[in-house]
Amino acid sequence: MEKYTTIITPHHKLWSVDFKEIWRYRDLIELFVKRNIVVQYKQTILGPMWYLIQPILTVIMNMVVFGGIAKMSTDGVPQALFYMAGNVCWFYFSDCLNQTSNTFLANQGMFGKVYFPRLVVPISTVISNLLRFGIQIGLFIAFWIWFFLGGADIHIGNIFSSDVPVIVNVLVDVLVLVVMVIMLAGLGLGFGILISSMTTKYRDLTILFSFIVQLWMYATPIVYPISMVPEGTLRTIIMLNPMSSIIEAFKFITLGQGYFSWLALSYSFACMSILLLLGIVVFNKVQRSFMDTV
Repeated sequence: MEKYTTIITPHHKLWSVDFKEIWRYRDLIELFVKRNIVVQYKQTILGPMWYLIQPILTVIMNMVVFGGIAKMSTDGVPQALFYMAGNVCWFYFSDCLNQTSNTFLANQGMFGKVYFPRLVVPISTVISNLLRFGIQIGLFIAFWIWFFLGGADIHIGNIFSSDVPVIVNVLVDVLVLVVMVIMLAGLGLGFGILISSMTTKYRDLTILFSFIVQLWMYATPIVYPISMVPEGTLRTIIMLNPMSSIIEAFKFITLGQGYFSWLALSYSFACMSILLLLGIVVFNKVQRSFMDTV
């Protein structure tokens, strides 16, 4: 019997993901990651400097509008540091969402010519965005050190009580931060591939989803603390947003101000898992016939 090096078989389940096949294409993921990084700021004067310029300009705008004009509280945290903490997390999530939401339309020519696991493209997008996120986290750390040395009332939040050894608290903080980054990536990936799958047939949904993402940002405590929201129905609605607990937890761990709840983070993790599962189901269904509709 003749043996083949590659055997292509149909998916038997919509939610099935062949992780072994994706791993075999890890070289392609690496290639896409490099392409995404190089192409993003190709033929620009400042190039990767935009990684730093974007959060700085956004923070300045937030300080003028929300801190200066609206006089919103930042719970005693320096405005620049408070706004940067929220924006850094939101930038990574929104970058993953916006770029993966265009997966089918942006790559239809390539998808129609050669076979490879389609999930390779959005996965490479999420990974490549980690570079920008890492640079912006470095900028945030530099701001944090500057304000800390200047006497600002900021400190590393203790998830456990003060009776627990400092090293244990620090290790747990780092571990939780890593998990939260994974959650940001998962939410962006899940929602992104879901949008990408739906907009292959209904292009006007792109406009609708862009509006929803803008509302989502204002429904997330980025430029205001959750303590500013009155307890009751409104705060409950804000906390139903899976991004809220992640950003509040990030502020609590890095600034010592914010709301941290294991239950709220577990809820966000559950939302991420459901969104990823739903996204994969729709993505697997659409990828079989999307060339007939795009």
